[in-house]
Amino acid sequence: MSVRLRAHDRRRQLLRVARGVFAATGFHATSMDDVAEAAGVTKPVLYQHFANKRALYVELLEDVGLRLVEEIGQETGRARTGREQVERGFRAYFRFVAENQAAFRLLFGASVRNDREFAAVAERVVSEVAEVVSGLIDVDAAPEQRLALAHAVVGMAEATSRRVVSGQATGDETDPSLLASWLSELAWYGLRGIRPVSRSEGRSGPGPLATP
Repeated sequence: MSVRLRAHDRRRQLLRVARGVFAATGFHATSMDDVAEAAGVTKPVLYQHFANKRALYVELLEDVGLRLVEEIGQETGRARTGREQVERGFRAYFRFVAENQAAFRLLFGASVRNDREFAAVAERVVSEVAEVVSGLIDVDAAPEQRLALAHAVVGMAEATSRRVVSGQATGDETDPSLLASWLSELAWYGLRGIRPVSRSEGRSGPGPLATP
């Protein structure tokens, strides 16, 4: 006998189930019937919560992005130093991927890259994560430079996570804490060497190093 859930709880359950189904078979190969069957509900119940398959998929992407941004924000908020913020941020990202591989596949999979509407949602998620990271980059540089650096840091985390999710990474490469330690070393000491670069310098390149 199925358990009657409150509307909010049912919606959360449907999102959780749909996340796994879509991650396994992709957007185009998955039907609303597949999701309803996996969730143990009738298709009319599914349509009570989501107008159609695209609406369900978009909400899934937005939900994944919101949870990722919240976890990074909560984890970095516990840090007492800038160095600790960097490591905690990476750890939150890699832990999220390790515990939600279906969600990561959903957000960065082929179904998203090949669809303009889905890709826009994924890009918005990346931008939101970069905005969080940008606020943690404590360097003497313009906001635009810090944001560009933040996107680079997020790109490092995404590329590393792709190796884990694809199965290319093995052993210690799959440990969220170790990955966070390794990449935070690179990011932290790389950021320590950052200097402000003006528009004119960016166009012409930096001048010669001064001799002591």
